Amino acid sequence: MIIDAHLHCTGRENTTDVLRTLDEAGIDTGVLLAPFLGDGYSLNDAASLRRANEHLSRLVRHHPDRLIGFAVVDPRDPAAPQDLRYAVEDLGLRGCKMVPTGWYPYEERVQPVFAVANELALPLLFHSGIFIDGRSGRFCRPTYFEALRDHPRTRVALAHMGWPWTDEALAVALIDRIHGIPYEQAQFRLDISFGPPPAYRREVLARMLEVLGAGALQFGSDCFLPCSGAHVMERRQWVIDLMDELELGADTRHRLWCGTAAAWLGLKLEAEAPPMALARPHGLPRRNAHDEDSTGGGGAAHASVPRPWRPICC
Repeated sequence: MIIDAHLHCTGRENTTDVLRTLDEAGIDTGVLLAPFLGDGYSLNDAASLRRANEHLSRLVRHHPDRLIGFAVVDPRDPAAPQDLRYAVEDLGLRGCKMVPTGWYPYEERVQPVFAVANELALPLLFHSGIFIDGRSGRFCRPTYFEALRDHPRTRVALAHMGWPWTDEALAVALIDRIHGIPYEQAQFRLDISFGPPPAYRREVLARMLEVLGAGALQFGSDCFLPCSGAHVMERRQWVIDLMDELELGADTRHRLWCGTAAAWLGLKLEAEAPPMALARPHGLPRRNAHDEDSTGGGGAAHASVPRPWRPICC
């Protein structure tokens, strides 16, 4: 099974085309984010976000096994807590995406939205790290999201591994590992949709795997719909190539492709799913990968459950 945990809607897509894109890319389940960039939608316009959530609800409602809709709200808006509750309880959306632009996650004014997410035990996706369009990323440093620990029933994914603050993102997610919390119950995980430019990707992913393990990392293409399956597949291929370079084993690949995201989303995976089938889509040639065992292959970067690191001081 392959879960794409980060797909943007624009308002121009329809259900048929989205499903065709997933099929072409070999994606079983897609997490779709309500539109908030362009085409009449804006993070600074709460009314447009309500329309966006309505659009997404219509898009996903008949395909709950394949399409998981995430509302988008601006937590600065006093009505945002009610909007989030309505999106989940009435529109059938199953999580929320938020982008800190003009607000910090630790601010008192945004806590009411987090409180609703906590009450509903929602999976949350946050942009973390720099913006490629040049907007200031100063609101999105990974450590600022530590404020979500005051809302422990939320399940948080930080997108793009927080690049360029990847060690900071790692440290935030590491707290769960330090305290021996099982991956399935951890509050934080990292979305590996690539913020890091190509020259950094192998180094960053290898370090994340070595320190956190694959159970804290999940695949997301960060593609914008409508798009071709080939476009999503290109993003998948970046990950496949890195997996092959790092000689990752079957269990590690399984967690990256679907296991971590399934826990984040509260999905149950079929126990009999063969992990080796998850490494690449049907028909894609294999790239001289070494033989892999079910524990993740040789080397520290391959371990899916590393030994928890313990601090010497507080």
